[in-house]
Amino acid sequence: MTKLRDVYPTDRVVLREVGLRDGLQLVKSFPSTAAKIEWIGREHAAGVRNFEVGSFLPASRFPQFADVHEVLSAVRALPSAHAVGLVLNDRGADDALAAEVDEIMCVVSATEAHSQANTRRSRAEAVAHVKRLCDLRDASDHRPLVNAGIAMAFGCSITGAVDPQEVVDLASALFEAGADVVGLADTVGFAGPNQISALVGRTQAIAGDRAVAIHLHDTRGMAIANASAAVDAGCRILDGSLGGLGGCPFAPGATGNVVFEDLVFLCETKGFATGIDLEKLVAIRDILSREMPAEPLYGQMARAGLPRVAELKAG
Repeated sequence: MTKLRDVYPTDRVVLREVGLRDGLQLVKSFPSTAAKIEWIGREHAAGVRNFEVGSFLPASRFPQFADVHEVLSAVRALPSAHAVGLVLNDRGADDALAAEVDEIMCVVSATEAHSQANTRRSRAEAVAHVKRLCDLRDASDHRPLVNAGIAMAFGCSITGAVDPQEVVDLASALFEAGADVVGLADTVGFAGPNQISALVGRTQAIAGDRAVAIHLHDTRGMAIANASAAVDAGCRILDGSLGGLGGCPFAPGATGNVVFEDLVFLCETKGFATGIDLEKLVAIRDILSREMPAEPLYGQMARAGLPRVAELKAG
């Protein structure tokens, strides 16, 4: 049984590497299984502990996740590592439970249009799916955490503006359904710091003893500023991907996630010890360059490097 506060304590920031799942959704090529396992092993050696290992989806349609069981096994072999897997339907949920993943993630859309495009179900049906998943969790011996992410929480590329109250109501319904974690996703980068701060604060206020996560995309260059606003508003779980890989295949205009390396630097400068060695983390980008040479990589830490100690003291 995975306990929420063992994985996500309230007194520190937890950074989650989602590059192995979200990061590989839109790529033209993807790493071999051996390269994924090297990626995980080197990130773990650098101090990363939370990995989204892939999606439990049909390998015929999503070959980049055909090795999800092998990748999951690699994470589970590492001390104190935590593995998260995405499911979109009941069959995927059954597979994830059978694999004894530590945390099962599912996606609920903030708008009806994106819900139909992404999962071919209404928002109400999506909440019911989360309830079924939580019931299956409760009946299992393993009892993984359930994480329900709200896509398009800050604006939708299909329908435009999203009423924040609808998102808060949806988050409340997901907590009521049994979700341990509710994530707020700026799927196509509509938000600025004020919007992030307000919605994170309102969701934190209804979370009780459950947790709120933030999942940011850098479509308009605001992801790091938005991550800072989320931390200031009390969010302690943040997603990022190595090199800024990522994007939703059912969201027109979607681009990559907030750069994981830059997110580590942000949190350290805000006074949160992440336990992650930035120089080692940046060096792991060589796997992506080798395995996916056509994919652009982003990030200011990789470009500029760590400040010298003298520069930090002067600043």
